[in-house]
Amino acid sequence: MPNCEHCHGHVSERFAQVFADEHDRVLACPNCAANAGIAEVARERARARGP
Repeated sequence: MPNCEHCHGHVSERFAQVFADEHDRVLACPNCAANAGIAEVARERARARGP
């Protein structure tokens, strides 16, 4: 099961699919990070993947 690298709390498989980095690490979860930070990472990854 995936865990947050910061707080070691469990995150869902779906959360990990969306927010894990290229090494399948979840660096922050909703319990230990501001939602704005999570949204910012999602936007950056969407830009990096391109159209």
